[in-house]
Amino acid sequence: MFDKILIANRGEIACRVIKSARKMGIKTVAIYSDADKQALHVQMADEAVHIGPPPANQSYIVIDKVMEAIKKTGAQAVHPGYGFLSENAKFAEALEAAGVAFIGPPKGAIEAMGDKITSKKIAQDANVSTVPGYMGLIEDADEAVKISKEIGYPVMIKASAGGGGKGMRIAWNDEEAREGFQSSKNEAANSFGDDRIFIEKFVTQPRHIEIQVLCDAHGNGVYLGERECSIQRRNQKVVEEAPSPFLDEATRKAMGEQSVALAKAVGYASAGTVEFIVDGDKNFYFLEMNTRLQVEHPVTELITGVDLVEQMIRVANGEPLSITQDDVKLQGWAIENRLYAEDPYRNFLPSIGRLTRYRPPAETKAYTPGTQPGDAGDEVVRNDTGVYEGGEISMYYDPMIAKLCTWAPTRDAAIEAMRVALDSFEVEGIGHNLPFLSAVMDHPIFIKGDMTTAFIEEQYPEGFDGVELPEAQLKRVAAAAAAMYRVAEIRRTRVSGRMDNHERRVGKKWVVTLQGHEFAVKVKADKEGSTVKFEDGSKLRVASDWTPGDQLAEVDVDGRLVLKVGKISGGFRLRTRGADMKVHVRTPRQAELAKLMPEKLPPDTSKMLLCPMPGLIVKVDVEVGDEVQEGQALCTVEAMKMENILRAEKKAVVSKINAAAGDSLAVDDVIIEFE
Repeated sequence: MFDKILIANRGEIACRVIKSARKMGIKTVAIYSDADKQALHVQMADEAVHIGPPPANQSYIVIDKVMEAIKKTGAQAVHPGYGFLSENAKFAEALEAAGVAFIGPPKGAIEAMGDKITSKKIAQDANVSTVPGYMGLIEDADEAVKISKEIGYPVMIKASAGGGGKGMRIAWNDEEAREGFQSSKNEAANSFGDDRIFIEKFVTQPRHIEIQVLCDAHGNGVYLGERECSIQRRNQKVVEEAPSPFLDEATRKAMGEQSVALAKAVGYASAGTVEFIVDGDKNFYFLEMNTRLQVEHPVTELITGVDLVEQMIRVANGEPLSITQDDVKLQGWAIENRLYAEDPYRNFLPSIGRLTRYRPPAETKAYTPGTQPGDAGDEVVRNDTGVYEGGEISMYYDPMIAKLCTWAPTRDAAIEAMRVALDSFEVEGIGHNLPFLSAVMDHPIFIKGDMTTAFIEEQYPEGFDGVELPEAQLKRVAAAAAAMYRVAEIRRTRVSGRMDNHERRVGKKWVVTLQGHEFAVKVKADKEGSTVKFEDGSKLRVASDWTPGDQLAEVDVDGRLVLKVGKISGGFRLRTRGADMKVHVRTPRQAELAKLMPEKLPPDTSKMLLCPMPGLIVKVDVEVGDEVQEGQALCTVEAMKMENILRAEKKAVVSKINAAAGDSLAVDDVIIEFE
């Protein structure tokens, strides 16, 4: 077995590989850029080597620099994680020439299946059903428009070497095909060093289901069930689960056997994923094969008890698989939510900055990859992360902060465990998508397991602007808030030095307002908690060990309720189940006077184009004096390896341009002003 491996990656996947290597008694080497000097993966590894400036194309994907780090540390093998060099045949070839093991498939398999155009042709030759498309290289935007018309809109424009949603666009007309081709080409060049593009038909009602395969160099191969990855935004997966709530055993078996056969046809040896589009009649179509470990691999580990990273290392060491297909048993249900540094209230635009607070829910200590989850109890919480409190979220890399996973014996139980875990996850200092993830977990379509890849687009067509809780849930929150505020007020009067009866001075009657609702309540406390009585006569019993100052409250109020707590004047800012609420708790007289207060209006920015996230101006498409139409492209901003085209919201005339290509802007910087 190897004594030392180098991890040619960063962030949470580097940390994940280190955990399995440590379990196997293998020393690890991290590489890092200037931006990652204090990163978690650097702290966790046994050694670390600096490889260059922050941009990935000057550090993490420069093969010569990685090879120099390998030589310097004497690493015997390299795990590439995902992204970066993980599907780069030249990197695998360089390792082979240096006598260093690649913890991944042979370079021939990478060349055959890692390239989306080549893999489609191989699949077609093998009589695998594929989505209609143009597999040849496309020279320019005019040719992209011509091909798109021939295939028929809508089409998917994809980077041949792409992954993780980078270099992908959906086009519904000629203009979008032209714009999408150029943006995909730019993103592909920046992220992968390969700007080749292909186009295929976009299936409008698909489910995205993928099969995890594991093969060795001795001709053995197994499939480890499937993952449902249909909830996506901008073609980037957001929520994954295993198994799929849609597949039956016959379809699972057919997809799995076809995936293993395809892998064996190209001499595959390692962990890999075969992705399919599955229609409502369970017809499946090959999309591509990812010749690497997938971001969502934890859910497969949770339902199978197989440590995929360990298996990859053993296969790279020349060992045969220790499991057969008959040994693979799917147990329970697992769900993964990807926590991103992106603001759902600003159309999910990237957010950067310092994590002033980062407190994930407690992981289940009894569980480690490679064990059957059920051994750890009825529920498992797992959080794969590469950040820590006080660390920076950089503009140079993918915005993913963590992958939060839960496992339980049933899907319903796994969803409920995820709801609690999301509510218990504390993140401050940056915009993040925790509220949106909570909303998805409560969405009826997700609960039924009836989603398609169009879920987010169809259910949130105007974007995400928070969750309006049902009245029954609001009453629970109101009861909790009233009981908590009473405790806080008693603490305040004690601190102020008043020696009179705190209970009498604080009072029992309160008016709680939240999300446009008002509840008049009476709080009666005892040693075990409080009874909150509403005007309609209903009562809720509240019990909690929360004390003023705690930023997380777990309250028993007609069931478990987890609240993220912030203090505001006259109440709390409470976040739960995707709702972010200002909750005011007032005396009846205060509530009466509050209704007379004028509402503060936000400043008028209707005649300005504000930068929605920290980023770099790629280009400005208009000039002073131009009349722009609704939907017209105004400029392009690049952040976290993604290009974002900012468009006019209405007809207007450009009066001033405050930024040019190459400028770095902060959130809400004024880019363009209009008459």
